[in-house]
Amino acid sequence: MRNFRSLCVYCGSSGAVDARYRDAAVRLGTMLGEQRIGLVYGGGRIGLMGLLADACLRAGGTVVGVIPDFLRRAEVGHGAVTELVIVDNMHERKRTMFERSDGFVILPGGLGTLEETFEILTWKQLQLHDKPIVLVDIAGYWRPLAALIDHVIGENFARPEMRALMTVVDAVDQVLPALEHAGAPRVGPEPELI
Repeated sequence: MRNFRSLCVYCGSSGAVDARYRDAAVRLGTMLGEQRIGLVYGGGRIGLMGLLADACLRAGGTVVGVIPDFLRRAEVGHGAVTELVIVDNMHERKRTMFERSDGFVILPGGLGTLEETFEILTWKQLQLHDKPIVLVDIAGYWRPLAALIDHVIGENFARPEMRALMTVVDAVDQVLPALEHAGAPRVGPEPELI
């Protein structure tokens, strides 16, 4: 069983979304705070990001926000987190979030969330890390992504083992058990190049 000191959560900065997504962000933040697992996230105080961070803080958790300076104003950087790390660019943001996390949880989000998800999956595919990745498929949000990955595999652009790079769960309460049981990538001795 792994010991998770901190988890990186990727999620959207929009608040004008289905209540089920907002509820999931609050539930996950609360759960992390109660379990004393540190939250590492994108540093915003709006949308799912803000709900997640606020819930974790209310539950007594530690929250590290990582945000590029140019987004700090656009996404309204969260001034009440335990630590707000201001970086120069998106690449530094993702690297910092990666380095400070023992695993990754992905809630619904937009293009930025997709980009972060694909990058962390690619790094795992290339065996640059063995940290677990869990997608939380609230109300079927990630089903189109799973279908796309199946299509990529079906067209021989990736091996079937690529499905094992992440675990998909239907509810926030399944996240911690999924993280504990996730293993390293099973892609053979040589990383598959994209």
